[in-house]
Amino acid sequence: MADDSAQDKELPASVKRRQQAREKGQVARSRDLTASLLLLGVAAAAYAGGGWFYGMGRDVLQSGLQLSAAAGRDPQAMLGAAGHVLLLGAMLAAPLLGLTLLAAAAGGLGLGGWIFSTEALAPDFSRVDPVAGFRRMLSLAALGELGKALLKAVVVGVIVGIVLWHQRGALLGLLQIDPTLAPMRLGMLAAKAFLWMAAGTLLVAAVDVPWQLFQFNSKLKMSRQELQDEMRESEGNPQIKQRLRAMQRERARKRMMAAVPKADVVVTNPTHYAVALAYEQGRNRAPVVLAMGADLVAARIREIAAEHGVPVVEAPPLARALYHHAELEQEIPVALYNAVALLLAYVYQLRAAPLAAQPPQDWGIPADLEVKG
Repeated sequence: MADDSAQDKELPASVKRRQQAREKGQVARSRDLTASLLLLGVAAAAYAGGGWFYGMGRDVLQSGLQLSAAAGRDPQAMLGAAGHVLLLGAMLAAPLLGLTLLAAAAGGLGLGGWIFSTEALAPDFSRVDPVAGFRRMLSLAALGELGKALLKAVVVGVIVGIVLWHQRGALLGLLQIDPTLAPMRLGMLAAKAFLWMAAGTLLVAAVDVPWQLFQFNSKLKMSRQELQDEMRESEGNPQIKQRLRAMQRERARKRMMAAVPKADVVVTNPTHYAVALAYEQGRNRAPVVLAMGADLVAARIREIAAEHGVPVVEAPPLARALYHHAELEQEIPVALYNAVALLLAYVYQLRAAPLAAQPPQDWGIPADLEVKG
């Protein structure tokens, strides 16, 4: 039989496998989506606030160059001028930095969602393996990256060409306007071309996102053997589970036997079934089944009852009905209230006047609860 590594991984990843991959920091990501959102945000800001950016850039340049000779010889004046230039530069860069952070966050949250994994920070020396690196260069993923790079070059080139062609009149017109206005006009044309170029990269991102999802899902695919191993691991070893169930049954049996001395009465079949009942007025709405069993377990219940002086009453119809329709450590069924009331009344008579007590001749078991012996 072929080993797991040779099996075809054709089954979708299970929920557990996806969760494990996420814990390791492995989620679908699209760098092209993040880069496209970043370019689009910066381009939109440059186009919408081009005049403000131009004015701030001019102020930064003027503040750095316009310095008097007296101020150049005064250290305090130099520090003040430098601080002013830095403040203007920070004001100029703050919107761009903010857009960069927002674009990076939107690109990550939009596809893979928020994730923090310490395992992803651990060094992976397989990435510096030259053999593995050569294989990655010839892999399907590498061909996909090459195709995306060519697509981006074509898209950007075509968009830039179209924008320049449509703006050729405006570009030539820069030679005829006031030289003081030409830089601003040129900046607006450049911002408009940049905006269209950034919008064009969304086409590349629209191709890259499905490709990244396909690659990620393909990487997580499982073989039939892997799925069976995972299910076996989740469900546990059958032998261990059987052993645990046996231990649980044994503990439940011991707990049940320990409760027999607390019973008010044990009703029997007389030999096949035994059910121990207890009723505490003010605490229970109805009698509760403390123990129940058949054959050897029933015999043990009768022995413990005899050792502790618990009355044992032979009532085959009632014993069979309780054994088949009542639940351990639960109140008896409502349909058996009258029958059990007759049983408890008989027990109280035995305690008060043993010689005068007479067991009921008809227990009044409902027809739908009767169990033939």
